[in-house]
Formats: sequence, structure tokens, C-alpha cells
Amino acid sequence: MKVSAPLQFQAVRVGVLAGSISIMAPAGSPSRVPQDSPIPETPASGNPVGLGRRERMLLAAIAGALVVALIWLRGGVNPAAPLERLARQSPDLTLALADGRPTVVEFYADWCEACRAMAPAMEAISSRRRSELDLVLLNVDNPRWQPQLNLYDVNGIPQLELFSADGQAVGRSVGARSAEELEALTTALVEATPLPELSGVGPVSTLEESAAQPSAAEAGPRSHS
Repeated sequence: MKVSAPLQFQAVRVGVLAGSISIMAPAGSPSRVPQDSPIPETPASGNPVGLGRRERMLLAAIAGALVVALIWLRGGVNPAAPLERLARQSPDLTLALADGRPTVVEFYADWCEACRAMAPAMEAISSRRRSELDLVLLNVDNPRWQPQLNLYDVNGIPQLELFSADGQAVGRSVGARSAEELEALTTALVEATPLPELSGVGPVSTLEESAAQPSAAEAGPRSHS
């Protein structure tokens, strides 16, 4: 077979992404671009392919909402954390009243906002005076503490029952207390001095003192079911 003339080639350029590919085809042949779907370009800014400004703003808003939700969840748990820690660390009431240290018994509930607000200060005092003072928490929603609720006439919370080092009831505090008031109350107990004159703080009756000792068969305060 005789070739009349050397084949001449022409270049057909097809742009792919940022570069180019040259396809050589014989002269006179129709130039054909591959039929594959075009590959979208990736913007130099690095934004995801196919996402416009509105979509990017929506993704940013969703991410921000997730961060806010996470912070809110942590914030919702943390205020209750000191109260929960105090409850878990609470000693047995009978043992606390017999160990030779003053005792503060707090009647509380998990849903009590005032109890939650007092908890950080109570936890700080408990930690600082661990060797001088016992802090016992009794959950009013636990039916096993109903005898104590009746004994100490608990009609509102938080209510603090204050005991001397020899286990005798010396006073009561009803209602929320500031950190300064809690410090004054516990200092008076530790130093065996008269309780500070605060609204809602007062002595208890002789009848309550004689009945203050719980039986040894009572369960520990850690159950909150």
C-alpha cells in the first residue's frame, strides 16, 4: 500500500482542571472531545466543590449551633456536679454523729435550685474542713428518709440541721445561704461557739435533741432513687 503523503497530525486541546491534555489526531479527521462528564474545577480558595456562599453559611451556622449546644450541656451539668459529688461523698448519718466531729445535715433534692446554688460553697467548706466537720446529705425524694423528714419538720429545702461534736442538735438553718453565712455557721460549729444571728437560724427543742440519734439499721445516704 502506497502512502501518498506523510500523515500530518493536528493537536486537539482539551482543558482538564487547571492543566491541559494534547490529543494528536490525523489531519482531516474530525476533532472529538471525550464524552466523559466534565470535572468541576476546585476553586483556588479551597471551598468545597459545588458549595455556594449560602451553603457555606448554612454549614457554619450548623457548626456554631453544635458548639453552643455542647457548651450548654456542659453548663447544665456542671452546676449540679458539686451537689452530686457531695451526695456521693456523704458519710452515714449514724457514723457522722458518733465520730467526735460537728455535723451538718442538709436536706436537699436534685431539682432544688437553691440547693444547687449552695453546693459549690458547701463543697469548698467540706473539702477545707474535712478533718474537722462532717457533711451529710439526705435526699427528700428518697422515701427511706421520711422518718428524718418528720423528725426535723422539713417543710422546705434546703434545710440544715446542725450538730455539735458530741452529736447533739444545736441549731437549724432554713432556706438558701450565701457562702459567707455557711462559713459563719460551720465555723461556729467547729469552734463550739454560739451560732451567728441570721434570719432563719435558730436552736431546736429539747424533744428534737433527744430524738436526734437515728437507728443503726438505717441505710446510708448515697441512694438517691
